[in-house]
Amino acid sequence: MTRWTAPIAALLLLAFAGCGDSGSSSSSSLEPVETTTQVVVQTASRGFDPAEVYREAAPGVVTIRTIFDAGAAEGSGFVLDTEGRIVTNAHVVTGESGGGREEANSVFVEFPDRNVVPAEIVGFDPFADIALIKVKPDGFDLHPLKLGDDKDLIVGQPVAAIGSPFGEQQSLSVGIVSATDRSVGSLTEFQIEGAIQTDASINPGNSGGPLLDADARVIGINQQIETNSGANDGVGFAVPISAVKRSVAQLKDGGKVEYAYIGVSSQALYPQLAEKLGLDADFGGLIAEVVSGGPADQAGIEGGDEKLRFQAGAYRTGGDVILKVEGHRVVRPDDLARHIASFEPGQTVTLEVLHDDGSREDVEVTLGKRPESRQAG
Repeated sequence: MTRWTAPIAALLLLAFAGCGDSGSSSSSSLEPVETTTQVVVQTASRGFDPAEVYREAAPGVVTIRTIFDAGAAEGSGFVLDTEGRIVTNAHVVTGESGGGREEANSVFVEFPDRNVVPAEIVGFDPFADIALIKVKPDGFDLHPLKLGDDKDLIVGQPVAAIGSPFGEQQSLSVGIVSATDRSVGSLTEFQIEGAIQTDASINPGNSGGPLLDADARVIGINQQIETNSGANDGVGFAVPISAVKRSVAQLKDGGKVEYAYIGVSSQALYPQLAEKLGLDADFGGLIAEVVSGGPADQAGIEGGDEKLRFQAGAYRTGGDVILKVEGHRVVRPDDLARHIASFEPGQTVTLEVLHDDGSREDVEVTLGKRPESRQAG
């Protein structure tokens, strides 16, 4: 069962190389001269010191309190800049209402020095579960956190999470990157691609807090946990910082975020499945369904009309296979969605498509604006 890690209800809070010189000397006897070489090995990293990470990052991590019609809740966030902008999860400062998202009535930010100030919601991105809020910076010594990069993350590298689990503010937990490129739920019918999985302890109240690397740089925002108990079972997920940067850039500019949309659902093709289907490609996005009237439908992309059970999986076959998006191969299950998301609505992209009859074709698709429902055209 997937659980959002925040907000935590107020009632719950009440209940609980260099080389050395080689010498030489003149000698009439031409005797050999001993040479000593000294090699200095330098490591690429200063190592992982949780205490140092905490010392550098904790001053920039905040607790966020929200008030809704139905009660109050808490989450976490971090300072983005000295102008008072703070990043958190959208589900920390919004609630579901009538099938949509409604902003909290009031938002307050508590800093590590125990100052509590009101904040305004600049905007939120339900597709990436990111929100940007802002406080008046006057009179406060703000500590913006450094933003890192998630593209070179390695499974097994150490990470740290700071936040307010169960209301316990400024809590540090450490672990490793358990996996990368996960797909996890957003606040819409679309998935968040490229999520970071970690075993660093994340619990209700951690949402919106930073996941940090050894240099105290934010590589993700803690968002949800997979649990059967309601608390941390060692499987937590963070929105990758690349997605956060994309959201924040648009939220700062206009308060709203738009994503490109192609209008298909796909399944990952792999060698054994391709052989079973007689397809001349080992990998790609096997198109299961095409949204009527959507960009792919208008470009002539076709979905599957047959059903197949193979190697314990259920597939819809007989449709097109998207092999590349603007020259980028579709290999992993989330590649198609990830490539499309790197473009903007209205842009035209070229897809390399393998048809069911074995022919290949370059198809141009003008991307639309992603709706919150998959079924919208």
